[in-house]
Amino acid sequence: MNFNLVELNNHLNQLKNLENTSYYEFLNVPSMSVGLYKLNKGEKDNQKPHTEDEIYLVIEGKSSFQNGDTHSEISKGDVLFVEANKEHRFYDITEDLTTFVFFSPAEHSNK
Repeated sequence: MNFNLVELNNHLNQLKNLENTSYYEFLNVPSMSVGLYKLNKGEKDNQKPHTEDEIYLVIEGKSSFQNGDTHSEISKGDVLFVEANKEHRFYDITEDLTTFVFFSPAEHSNK
């Protein structure tokens, strides 16, 4: 299976405009799922803790990130790990933010 970042990003932009969603899952197998997550400059991140571990790979943008009690500045190239059930969110988004999101096992597997 191959995926093209430009095509994935274009598809997510269409979904964001039509369905007001910030997330596009493009791979889901039992051991993991992968999606693209996009928040525009100034947009609020309303996500809740997930029941699976996750990794974010920041493709573009700048913001602050809360991971439990830890706060950090993040930007293109950063990799973020969030344990299952841990409160986390992006905030103070100063440049449009796009990340790959990897869940293991697949998102919602542990519900």
